[in-house]
Amino acid sequence: MKRKNIFAWSLVIALGGFLFGFDTAVISGAEQSIQKYWGLTTVQHGLTVSIALIGTIIGSILGAIPSDRLGRKKTLYIIAFLYLLSSLGTALSTNWYCFLIFRLLGGLGVGASSVTAPIYISEISPAAKRGKLVGLFQFNVVLGIVISYLSNYLIGLTGAHSWRLMLGVQAVPSALFLLLLRLVPESPRWLVMKMGKIEEARRIFTLIDPLTADKILAEVQQANLDESAIPKQERLFSKEYRTPVMLATLFAVFNQVSGINAIIYYAPRIFGMAGLERGASLLSTVVLGIINFMFTLLAMNFIDRVGRRKLMLIGSVGLITTLALVSYSFYTKGLNGWMVPMYLMAYVAFFAFSQGAVIWVFISEIFPGPVRAKGQTLGSTTHWVMAAAIAFSFPWLADRLGGGNTFLFFTVMMCTQLVFVWRVMPETKGRSLEQIEHTLVLH
Repeated sequence: MKRKNIFAWSLVIALGGFLFGFDTAVISGAEQSIQKYWGLTTVQHGLTVSIALIGTIIGSILGAIPSDRLGRKKTLYIIAFLYLLSSLGTALSTNWYCFLIFRLLGGLGVGASSVTAPIYISEISPAAKRGKLVGLFQFNVVLGIVISYLSNYLIGLTGAHSWRLMLGVQAVPSALFLLLLRLVPESPRWLVMKMGKIEEARRIFTLIDPLTADKILAEVQQANLDESAIPKQERLFSKEYRTPVMLATLFAVFNQVSGINAIIYYAPRIFGMAGLERGASLLSTVVLGIINFMFTLLAMNFIDRVGRRKLMLIGSVGLITTLALVSYSFYTKGLNGWMVPMYLMAYVAFFAFSQGAVIWVFISEIFPGPVRAKGQTLGSTTHWVMAAAIAFSFPWLADRLGGGNTFLFFTVMMCTQLVFVWRVMPETKGRSLEQIEHTLVLH
């Protein structure tokens, strides 16, 4: 029964990841139609695509505030409402400015979700299953991406103004998420750390595993006492936390300089640069989403067995190889452009198997309880600042530098990541959050 409880709760929270992925990728099928519909300039178009990411940055910065003060569950209710409002608002917008506002609101939901959902799942998960359960969040992110790609492809066949339906269909899973949240409890670790509600936390820990409930509760209480000795002004950005701060920041930067969000947002455009027609570009994008989904599912079955670090080593080598081949294909126009989608499919497979599966798990593990939401905010905000910068600049870079030079830059960045993983990144598999804290935090 306990396993069913944990899995069911994690699955409901991971619906926030589905909406995260859907909201992030759905614009790829609509962005060119929206540009034509409102006659947007290149700068206006870049803002239209990246405005959600600007909202995501704000949402990730502010996400720790309600998560710590109101609780993980109430924050997730706010996130679900933002997703619902954004999907309906963008579909019904009568002018470009209204469209920007509602896309911004959707971005706020994505940013706050990237902070709160992984934290919640990590705080209810047993150490041996934490990677797989937090991985449900990323699994649902890529499921949302592939469903949005498939939805865009099918809806795109219906007419010139189909972009409204592409964006509006997200209201259905948003409403479902809002309804299902009533079935999950509050995070027991939050109840101890922020509210001092020991007995309520004990009841939830008992639902999770009655055999270990008292032991885990005692560990959480002791860790909370240890942290209370640190002056508040030294929280997060202090020497005690310099290692997890460094790890979270660098991991988030490397995740985005791989070029993944440029590919998610602009896949049809990239395939068009390689010479593919629009229909073939949209279909190739669907295949990318399916591969992302399949290899994320595969990674979930390995992350708790082989560990986070080994997945990252394998992925880094694969990303370097595939990005270099994409760059080379743009230089040589290999096989009339068809090699570009083939190499990008291999790239997405390596990304999903490594960075895609590991990032939210790893960042949610490395910070101690009292600053976990703030640490997740740091990693998430860094991730989204980089994502917004790349999404905004990619059309300009691709136009000025060409596909070959742009993807060569991503290749060099992944070479740097390989050194980081090999020399710096610790392994966290199979250890409780409190055990990881004693390794990474200077007491």
